[in-house]
Amino acid sequence: MTINKFQGKTEEEAIEKAKQEMGENVVIMNVKTIKPKGVASLFKKTIYEVTAAKEETEQVNPVAAFNSPMKMHEQINLAADDPIQMPPYERKETEQPTVKKDIFAEVLKESKPEKDGIEQRLDNLQNMIEHRFSEEEHREEPKEEVPTQNKTESFQFVKMLYKTLLNNDVNEKYANQILDELESVMKKGNSVDYILSNVYQKMILKFGQPKTIDLTGKKPKVVFVIGPTGVGKTTTIAKIASKYKVEQGKKVAFLTADTYRIAAAEQLRTYANILDEPFSIIYSAEEMNQAIENVGDYDLVLVDTAGFSHKSDSQREDIKRLIESVDEKYDKSVYLVLSATTKYKDLLEIIDIYNEIADYKIIFTKLDETSTYGNLLNVKLYSNAELSYITNGQNVPDDIEIFDTQKIVKNLLGGR
Repeated sequence: MTINKFQGKTEEEAIEKAKQEMGENVVIMNVKTIKPKGVASLFKKTIYEVTAAKEETEQVNPVAAFNSPMKMHEQINLAADDPIQMPPYERKETEQPTVKKDIFAEVLKESKPEKDGIEQRLDNLQNMIEHRFSEEEHREEPKEEVPTQNKTESFQFVKMLYKTLLNNDVNEKYANQILDELESVMKKGNSVDYILSNVYQKMILKFGQPKTIDLTGKKPKVVFVIGPTGVGKTTTIAKIASKYKVEQGKKVAFLTADTYRIAAAEQLRTYANILDEPFSIIYSAEEMNQAIENVGDYDLVLVDTAGFSHKSDSQREDIKRLIESVDEKYDKSVYLVLSATTKYKDLLEIIDIYNEIADYKIIFTKLDETSTYGNLLNVKLYSNAELSYITNGQNVPDDIEIFDTQKIVKNLLGGR
């Protein structure tokens, strides 16, 4: 994993520098505002610093990996139906870290006993990362021999992490993959907090940088919102429209091809009237381009589509024709709306079906109706689609936000 820092006059400029040097797939792990101090503050402006990361491609020998005696699932028996019981991890007050310059051990030492758990570590994690990389960037000091007791504690902690991931509905396959990647870290006898930091950073990279609707190209941007029945597509459209209209002053138009449910069309019409923006109903794919042309000077055209059972071939083909009918002169994108409360097996079927319709980014809804977010990671790793927004309630426009990768990863690892 490569981690670097970049500075700019604006947050966007700093992120752009990161992308230019590390590639478009770079993940922004943290954004910090640096204000000048003292007399210099009168003459210097605030600058923005981003911490960016990129996973390095590793060449893996599958035969060697299969035969490795250190393979994680062979070490601790990671079958999902095997109960993992372990006492709460506690560090004795008299215990001193033996690794020089171990910032994670320092945080452990400073933590209060009653908060010396995974929640406290997650709360301190971003500060640890910042502290670690604010020192001399590539300096390494020789490490002393790590006691066997430290290795045992790390091993027990990894078992606890595994149980936490499963309790958060992370699929066993992906939980095993995450722990398999810790093999080299555990071999070196690293501290518990170093292991947690490593998992945290790798999971952020797995989620990737969220991709929101980009209106910097030619007008209008045509956005199709697709997904099964009952996931909240129409309400999500209203939230997105309100954000761009109210907060950014953009001109937004509404189209709906959902002629199966009159109530859905009327609901969208109501939202359009509230925002004082145009609304049209599309009855066939042949009408699509004319409807877009009618609002050609608008910034964003949001297209609602019919929800259907993912087992309905005819309705699936209707949606596909509708999307493909858009003239190439228009900039279009597709967003698949999925409910965070849907069963994992059903989500896989839905993803497989919608893969046949178009390339898409994903919006998760109903996060307020579940306490476990494992399906967000499951879907990301299964579909490899980019994530964009999440919604957590029915209020328009408040209950929508850009996918907060750090917040979700902390939740999956047992934080809040």
